[in-house]
Amino acid sequence: MTTLYNHDQLSSFAPAYDRRFAKQLHDNVHGNIYLDPLFMKFIDTEEFQRLRDLKQLGVTHLVYPGAVHSRFEHSLGVYWLAGKAVHKLRAYQGLELGIDPFDIQTVKLAGLLHDVGHGPFSHTFERAFLPRVLNGAKWSHEEMSLKMIDHIVDEHNIEIDSDILKKAKEMVVADSEYASSKTTKEKRFLYDIVANGRNGTDVDKFDYIVRDSRACGLGCNFEFQRLLETMRVIDDEICYRAKELKAIEFMVIDALLKANDHLKISSFIDQPAEYWKLDDSILKTIETSHGQELKESRDLILRIRRRDLYQFCNEFSVPKDRLEHFKDITPQDIICSQSISNQKNSSVTLKEDDIAVSNVKINLARGTNNPLKSINFFQDFESKEKFPISDDRISHLLPACYEDRIVRVYSKKPELVEAVSEAFENFQLKTYGMKTQVHATPDKKKCRRR
Repeated sequence: MTTLYNHDQLSSFAPAYDRRFAKQLHDNVHGNIYLDPLFMKFIDTEEFQRLRDLKQLGVTHLVYPGAVHSRFEHSLGVYWLAGKAVHKLRAYQGLELGIDPFDIQTVKLAGLLHDVGHGPFSHTFERAFLPRVLNGAKWSHEEMSLKMIDHIVDEHNIEIDSDILKKAKEMVVADSEYASSKTTKEKRFLYDIVANGRNGTDVDKFDYIVRDSRACGLGCNFEFQRLLETMRVIDDEICYRAKELKAIEFMVIDALLKANDHLKISSFIDQPAEYWKLDDSILKTIETSHGQELKESRDLILRIRRRDLYQFCNEFSVPKDRLEHFKDITPQDIICSQSISNQKNSSVTLKEDDIAVSNVKINLARGTNNPLKSINFFQDFESKEKFPISDDRISHLLPACYEDRIVRVYSKKPELVEAVSEAFENFQLKTYGMKTQVHATPDKKKCRRR
């Protein structure tokens, strides 16, 4: 193989694509996709065009008629998302991570070629047909992808930097048993983009979750764009932000509570003639009032407008063995866990009104019980008999636990985040003998002052 691009030449590439040379096509998932000349050399081959005749979901179209999309458009979609992902990281952390055009080309090539080794009917061919004819011999589409990539380059005399090709192939199999143990440790996060061997969260799945759902006529609310916007690299690994919720809801509740004595909000609930007048505009009524009796409520709404919100401190999931006898955690429980030494060191004595606690219950609509136990099934439309499905006949992939409890704690005042966080940690230690929260409260929150 000869070299078409060296590192110096690659550094002169435009940050995204040059429309003068790129080919544009319209994808029904991602909209306009632009293909650079290098990648067109691979696409315009019979080996890659073959993907048009490989249905993404095998024989699924015989049940869901719309599922006739192919590996071809999926591969273009992964190419596009791989480029989006690496460009996002470069835009936000480029100087820190040292992402260069060489890396961008490599990741996009891996996304484009990751599925060229698939056989007829995709996984059906690999997992159901071949094992019955190979007599124990191993074969995988990942390994075949590597062979196909080399074949395409050799057969069509594609001039490409040998390092780009080598690393792109490593990225293609990064989540498989064929991942090289000798893979360079430099910029390991780049290998998380197309085929994430660490946790399976990658743009390959981002594309097919949306594409497959749409083709089958099934609803899909998965917004991968949000993940691409919020991801960042920490310790050479792509991480995703844990979003904080609920704070505004607590502030609205507090505003209504403080206004209730004056506005008699709760008195409407038994009087239909008055209740119909009660709607969300109650906040505007409070906000535009001038009376001193509603000042505390007005101040809270003003804080919401100015995004001076209650501060999320931390959360934990109740251990599985404690779920059965779990009781909702209260602000008083947190206050009682503030150690005397902490009070002396910080000169802060927490009060119940300084803390908001959210006890979240997530289940499958039957509490701690398996919902399938409450559902009866029938065999076909000629059958008049119903039957349940017993636990021993249910897929082992289904959860063994049907309810989760999450406790989230908020500080109503920014300057109390550290004290509340420490008290919350002490509560976990006292109750469970360990800290059950996933991570510590960020230092920047602890240091924040009004």
